[in-house]
Amino acid sequence: MSHSFHNLYHHDFARVAVGVPRCRVADPLHNADETIELAEEAALRGAALIAFPELGLSAYSCDDLFHQRTLLDGALQALHKVVEASQKLQIVMIVGLPLRVDHQLFNCAAVVSGGKIRGVVPKTYLPNYGEFYEARQFSAADEAVSTEIDLCGQRVPFGANQLFEIENLPLFKFHVEICEDVWVPIPPSSFAALAGATVLVNLSASNVLVGKADYRRALVSQQSARCLAAYLYSSAGRGESTTDLAWDGQALVAENGELLMESERYSDESHLIFADVDLERLSRERMRTTTFGKSVRRHKQEVQQFRTVRFPIELPTHRVLPLERNVARFPYVPANRALRDQRCNEVYNIQVQALVQRLSASRIEKVVIGVSGGLDSTHALLVCAKAMDRLNLPRTNIIAVTMPGFATSTRTLDQARALMAFVGCSASEIDIRPSCIQMLKDIGHPYAEGSEQYDITFENVQAGERTNHLFRLANHHNGIVIGTGDLSELALGWCTYGVGDHMSHYNVNASVPKTLIAHLVRWVAESKQFGDVNSSVLLAVVNTEISPELVPGKVGDEAPAQITQNVIGPYELQDFNLYYTLRFGFAPSKVAFLSLHAWRDRNVGMWPEDEHVQRNQYELKDIKHNLGIFLKRFFQTSQFKRTCVPNAPKVGSGGSLSPRGDWRAPSDSEAAVWLENLKTVPDA
Repeated sequence: MSHSFHNLYHHDFARVAVGVPRCRVADPLHNADETIELAEEAALRGAALIAFPELGLSAYSCDDLFHQRTLLDGALQALHKVVEASQKLQIVMIVGLPLRVDHQLFNCAAVVSGGKIRGVVPKTYLPNYGEFYEARQFSAADEAVSTEIDLCGQRVPFGANQLFEIENLPLFKFHVEICEDVWVPIPPSSFAALAGATVLVNLSASNVLVGKADYRRALVSQQSARCLAAYLYSSAGRGESTTDLAWDGQALVAENGELLMESERYSDESHLIFADVDLERLSRERMRTTTFGKSVRRHKQEVQQFRTVRFPIELPTHRVLPLERNVARFPYVPANRALRDQRCNEVYNIQVQALVQRLSASRIEKVVIGVSGGLDSTHALLVCAKAMDRLNLPRTNIIAVTMPGFATSTRTLDQARALMAFVGCSASEIDIRPSCIQMLKDIGHPYAEGSEQYDITFENVQAGERTNHLFRLANHHNGIVIGTGDLSELALGWCTYGVGDHMSHYNVNASVPKTLIAHLVRWVAESKQFGDVNSSVLLAVVNTEISPELVPGKVGDEAPAQITQNVIGPYELQDFNLYYTLRFGFAPSKVAFLSLHAWRDRNVGMWPEDEHVQRNQYELKDIKHNLGIFLKRFFQTSQFKRTCVPNAPKVGSGGSLSPRGDWRAPSDSEAAVWLENLKTVPDA
């Protein structure tokens, strides 16, 4: 087994922790013991950093006791104890305490690792309103004179303008702010992110009020989103004084707007939360979002004020350390039923609105669509029907035609007929076999002479004949041809180029992946988008095996001779590969690592809450094999098809493959570098 592949740190993840010790007011040594115990547990779990609450070594609610020398000396003794303990712990600890500097008292966060205090950060914004009276006891960071202080026998950097970088984890650069700092209009962490911090840490006390937990959650998530960063937030819990306030011990970790982990509130015991943050994702998002760089330039003066403290820690990279983070098996499909219905509604309306606009702008009132009885054409037909309703045009303006060929099954042909009747469009049927035989004769293909040669030419003659009929029908009826091919097929090049299903006047499905289309069709049926009419045909389509039906099977066979996913791999895996390759540009080794975490066990990851979804699972060898298929087809053999795709609306942040939008790539590139990286993935 390769430990490097099976260790999250080798894929630019980092495990972080937030600890909430049960404290005692004005009992620093006890608080230090509780802090150290949580740090030991976090280190055993492989965390690189742990953050504790504001003024956690003394307790936050000491009020005027902060001006008692005995308490301040006790806090220093507690810090010394933490520093000594850190010599045996391979983790960065960030603890809060009051410190005397330049004849002033500061509310500080001390960054400790490897027996050293790496830096001390004073609080910038002191709240002095409502229940808060911090300015009574403390001075703000910008009132400090010294930039270095002597502490626990060490010379230590001091100031709010510090960034801390773990040398052997270069994407892990963190910044520390304290409580109120994140509640102001422009938090210090905003400038720190522009200066390069990918992990933002907030040591907070934050008493609890009705509704405040929700506000904190939103505040932390939004700050992480604006800064394209991870944000760790601690708050004080059991043990703080309840003279006038109460405390809930809420701990949070968010990443780029997504809440990764939240603690139980009102716990009676010391507690920890962990999250594995994706440092590469944050770095890539900043690189991709070019306005982030423009913000750096605009705030150059503030950014240049930061100084970076660099130090190494011994990371747990020499053992198996699996990811402890939810990775959805279906990144395009929300697992929660309510959220999935909301997503389907939004996608469907985007498609409909886009088609309505195209028809209105072109002054065309009719559309032509081929209906196969399969998923993609079914959903495209449903989009056309709703567009006609929005335009107050009759659905008979949809010229729908099903075109059986040499391998069309009775099931799909019956479904196509039923679908057209269900929608109420102008339905027709054209048997393409005579025209296909004529073309096969014209080009001298052996099939025309009776040979059962079912090669690519045989298949593409059928695809081409269908498309040719559609375009001529569009000429005849003054309409436009609606494309039905989806995002997954475009990614894998699973379409016939030019005069084939690759081409149309407008494609409503081009940025919708196959795994989502199945749910869209089911949602249309279950949400009764077309009223109370019997929608059983839609559910029948969803349950139909995906096949191009271009090669005849043997007499008596019920299953189609061609099963698409036997050739190009399972769509559920390939859509996973597409999402992380297209949206984030991850290396194949990382995509495989994520895929293994999502698919290796039925109880790991997220399944859509749908009794109709088949619960598959994949071993690493299956993941690697199908990822190889994806890489070869995506990077080397099919870009020329994507370079000239018809217009189509982008529907999601997962990306589209339009050369006018998210994906501009050379048609003659190689896949060698991706396939070489794939070799680093073990086979088992």
